[in-house]
Amino acid sequence: MKQEFDRFDMKRLPVRTKWYLRPLTYILSAPDTFIHRTKIIRTGTEGLKPPYLMLCNHNAFMDFKVATRTIFPHRANYVVAIDGFIGREELLRNVGCICKRKFTNDVTLIRHLRQVMRNGDVLILYPEARYSLCGTTAVLPGSLGKFCKLMDVPVVTLICHGHHINSPFWNLHDRGVAPTEAEFTLLYSKEELRQTEPSEINRRIVEAFQYDDFAWQKERGIRTPYAKRAEGLHKVLYQCPACGTEFRMASKGTRLFCEACGKSWTMSELGELSADTGETEFPHIPDWYEWERANVRAQVEAGNYSSGVLPVTVDSLPNAKKFIRLGEGTLVHDMNGFTVRGTDTDGDPFEMIKNVPSLYSCHIEYEYLGKHGDCVDLNTLEDTWYIYPHDCDFSVTKMALATEELYFAYREKIGRPCPKGLA
Repeated sequence: MKQEFDRFDMKRLPVRTKWYLRPLTYILSAPDTFIHRTKIIRTGTEGLKPPYLMLCNHNAFMDFKVATRTIFPHRANYVVAIDGFIGREELLRNVGCICKRKFTNDVTLIRHLRQVMRNGDVLILYPEARYSLCGTTAVLPGSLGKFCKLMDVPVVTLICHGHHINSPFWNLHDRGVAPTEAEFTLLYSKEELRQTEPSEINRRIVEAFQYDDFAWQKERGIRTPYAKRAEGLHKVLYQCPACGTEFRMASKGTRLFCEACGKSWTMSELGELSADTGETEFPHIPDWYEWERANVRAQVEAGNYSSGVLPVTVDSLPNAKKFIRLGEGTLVHDMNGFTVRGTDTDGDPFEMIKNVPSLYSCHIEYEYLGKHGDCVDLNTLEDTWYIYPHDCDFSVTKMALATEELYFAYREKIGRPCPKGLA
């Protein structure tokens, strides 16, 4: 592409939230937390003052609002993916947001985060780095323990329950779930952190991050009468457990069904699935998802996982102004990782290769912005590509699962297996 574009200035120092914006962040966040009657359960955090590191789970935009209410009136810096900055870079910088390109190793970012600690503020991180696909824990980076040691401040967790049930990633409609809950827990004081090995810190963080929103819903008997509550669920549950066919699942209203064999399931107001005829293979949605993961793992172990060659449209995000159409090309995701090749709008070739060791997970979107379709985004330190397969059978959910399973298999192969829950 002959035209050059300014790159997002990742070296610009983080901004402490402007004093006049601090009450505004609370005013914008509080109404939703009161509408959903969010109950904040504090354990060991009474009287806690910054600086400290706050690790949060990630299910919906509501997470940010609950975090803001939880720490108020203290100021914070948040790590936010670059697409969150589009068209509002200065505003986000001034409320304390720090830009990150997902699943990249960024030394500059570490320097920024240490500066937040020196400033005496709260550092809010979402270590899962993407919304949960079905309301359960996503894989966490294995570097968390060392990172906590490097920050050298108290470590707390904020684990929210009910946000996936209220507005799942696959259908963002607000279902009015109430009450929701948030557990604000001190994991380590500064002194305890200094005396603890990174591996033990990792183990304890993984333990703290165990959650299941559908199980939480059923335990509390919270109903979601929304008439379209199953619509979009086929994005996550892409493989039929009755006939085994992939990429032929669909959904409408309260029903999920397979277009290959015709079997269907109904989603209850308590978030459970029941087959309309015959056996109910997976009444609990996360169990279906983990069954798909196991099938992907089997393909990886057999050495025959491949998406095939998929036609794609690629958009580039070099800065926070807008997406730029890079061009048309192909995507292959296989035992070697991701390979994207194509020709840009000027007729010049483009390529991005992300091999298996370089990527322990990936970020995906369903019907991005309501108009662009499903995509996977891949990042370098200088650019982000949103890659949209089209006119083919595929599932970005399967690509996300395969990315993780390929990485786990690679680590096994080199004799450094990942601890449970970590990459």
